Amino acid sequence: MSVSTPFDFNGYRVAVAGGSKGIGRAIALGFLEGGAQVSVCARGQEGLDALAQDAGAHAGNLHTQTCDLSQIDQIERWIGDAAQALGGLDVQINNATGYGFREDDESWLVDFNVDLMAAVRASRFAVPHLKTSPHASILHTSSIGSFRPRTMGPPYAAMKAALNHYTRTQALALAEHRIRVNAIAPGSIEFPDGVWDRVKHDKPEQYQKVLGTIPFDRFGTPEEVAHLALFLASPFAGWITGQIMTVDGGQSLRF
Repeated sequence: MSVSTPFDFNGYRVAVAGGSKGIGRAIALGFLEGGAQVSVCARGQEGLDALAQDAGAHAGNLHTQTCDLSQIDQIERWIGDAAQALGGLDVQINNATGYGFREDDESWLVDFNVDLMAAVRASRFAVPHLKTSPHASILHTSSIGSFRPRTMGPPYAAMKAALNHYTRTQALALAEHRIRVNAIAPGSIEFPDGVWDRVKHDKPEQYQKVLGTIPFDRFGTPEEVAHLALFLASPFAGWITGQIMTVDGGQSLRF
């Protein structure tokens, strides 16, 4: 385990879409450390197996399933199987991204389907289960790239901006059911074999340029994003909904 938490999540049932590495992995491990039962989906079985190994003594509270989050039928199957395996759902985490950084149709479509529509669809299938939970919430992973126009990765930025709007609209729509909805907008996060880890080795000049935009003079870690996710799902955030919260070491002040 690599994410400690002061929150008690015993009795919580949590579904994490895109949780085999990086931010999703840290969030899943944090909930497990707090005592929750967790279902994680990802495209590759290898990453899910590694997550189960990392869960250690908490592996008995972990359910995993392969799922291509661009496919609605696979999302529906995973949410149904997760709710059955965990005995219901209390928290839905939508963390997947298609990393569509190029200006072509393929990038636009993959980000539309994975960054936006996977969150819409997973929420749709999760909400009937969340309506019966006393501490229901949905959490989306956005990005500080959604805040301002940018020339690098327009599909990614645009879909994250749409996700921000969806977060607020969804929060308003689900408030009557006492389902809270929030989003986290991380800055540049570095982890083994992640985007910035690869950039550091393949494009060191770009890595240093981005590093120069971060007032804290370092990239963030998945665990630092997970800490906010755990707070937002906890009773301490019981009156917080419809918010886009930034975790970026001040990067968006210069971005």
